[in-house]
Amino acid sequence: MDRAETLDWLHEKDEPRLEELWERADSERRARVGDEVHLRGLIEISNYCVRHCRYCGINACSAGITRYRMNRDEIISAAGEAARLGYGSVVMQAGEDPGLTKTFVSELVREIKGTTDLAITLSLGERDDEELQAWKAAGADRYLLRFETSDPALYARIHPAFPGRVSDRFAQLERMRDMGYEIGTGVMVGIPGQSWEMLAQDIDSFRYYDMDMIGVGPFLPSPRTVLGGPEASEFYLDSERQVPNDELTTLKVVALTRLVCPEANIPSTTALATIDPASGRELGLTRGANVVMPNVTPTKYRVLYEIYPGKACIHETALVCHDCMGRRVASIGRVLGKGPGGRRRN
Repeated sequence: MDRAETLDWLHEKDEPRLEELWERADSERRARVGDEVHLRGLIEISNYCVRHCRYCGINACSAGITRYRMNRDEIISAAGEAARLGYGSVVMQAGEDPGLTKTFVSELVREIKGTTDLAITLSLGERDDEELQAWKAAGADRYLLRFETSDPALYARIHPAFPGRVSDRFAQLERMRDMGYEIGTGVMVGIPGQSWEMLAQDIDSFRYYDMDMIGVGPFLPSPRTVLGGPEASEFYLDSERQVPNDELTTLKVVALTRLVCPEANIPSTTALATIDPASGRELGLTRGANVVMPNVTPTKYRVLYEIYPGKACIHETALVCHDCMGRRVASIGRVLGKGPGGRRRN
């Protein structure tokens, strides 16, 4: 699929034509990764962050937010709950928090790997190679670092420079692959200032870097941020060029991502479920996705990890969330996956 065809699909509105896209993506998913839906237990271990990203509700300058950092026992307990529920892996996610030190995370990874069969994905932001290598040596399997947009100018507008550091997420992703990690990334659909050409480039970037995991979700504005307030109007393009942050466009990107990266693990994201609680996850799964990420964070912390408002499932217990996911997966004729669910290479 070349750039012109990608752009044509992104602009497509004809329902019969879109049914062709959904069927192509679902058929490719079935052929390459099968009917299993893999569950990744999400543990949001800290909402501290030193960055000032203009879209994220837990950025360093967000006002009115209660900060937390889960302790060792709480994290180990959440991972144990994921294992008891039958999940094959956990994702430990946080803001870019220096309090999550090389030693602390290494010890967590070793203990979880030593007491469970879980695969471990880390999503802790831009980190030094020394930390990344230590965590890999401790047993971490995967690392998720979203680049959000492949356009350098837009990236700079929404990610203010961090003192003393040059941000190059693609370079970190490549270094992590060399360290032995499976690498994951993702983008937001409908970022203020995102054009259709930029979004097509994002999809090309997934293919070029041969990503193992790819998350796609709609941009959801947080009122605590620049892009969720009155200043956001300065970022938007005219209506013809600006990508909307709607469900249809997001599902197109999920489907196109499956077609250009047929072996990747692609989640039907919480953000999709947030804009469409009734069927967002199911639609993602029938348009190319093969992963969901039920939350196993203690409920007292989930409400504080508010990267955008109204996030789905923040008041459900881990067990309730697990049972709900099982019913949703069964409702579309799919089955729950077993084991770590790493990338299949055909």
